[in-house]
Amino acid sequence: MRLLLVEDDDIIAQGVAIALTQAGFRVERASDGDTAWIMGNDEDYDVVVLDLGLPRRDGLSVLKRWREDGRQFPVIILSARGGWREKVEGIEAGADDYLAKPFEPGELIARVRALIRRNAGLAESVLVFGRLALDTRRMQASVDGTALSLSPLEYRLIDALAHSGGRPLSAGTISEMLHGVEAVEANAVEALVARLRRKLGPGIIETRRGFGYCLADGD
Repeated sequence: MRLLLVEDDDIIAQGVAIALTQAGFRVERASDGDTAWIMGNDEDYDVVVLDLGLPRRDGLSVLKRWREDGRQFPVIILSARGGWREKVEGIEAGADDYLAKPFEPGELIARVRALIRRNAGLAESVLVFGRLALDTRRMQASVDGTALSLSPLEYRLIDALAHSGGRPLSAGTISEMLHGVEAVEANAVEALVARLRRKLGPGIIETRRGFGYCLADGD
């Protein structure tokens, strides 16, 4: 999952980025409002974690511009201002959730995962696709009840496919989601898919010629 972290405090940003990366997210950061607005308009993110007190352009202004420009990715606001009026203002500006500082990284991760599931039309933390089950809280995949040993990159790929809402993902889209600006060649993505298929077994990852890869629904 590709995540944009917008936070001007280097210490907070570093700690949050480490926790989110360990939780399986591909984290990109903006440290001011103008950069955040440009990144959010130019790139496709699965979720944005947005601080309000930013230099050059405040977080609420960034969020309002994104929504005016038709950007619909889920956004969770971080702010030292935790009063109900600030929360209402953030939600009305287009935020999907609001977390007051200070906060525990575990709570942020749980809220981010819940937003992604809700945005994909999924309610549970354990997602089932036929023989495949994906526990997004434990970052564990299993087939027919047997847990699989996946590398972080393999897990991020299966997680991206699970949250695509059934939409096939092209090799280029997968590359951007897993590697961001350091996108790799299509044959590297194909090799990663092939490795994951060997671990999952047949009939779980489908190839839709001309469109990309998706998970079989098992029906």
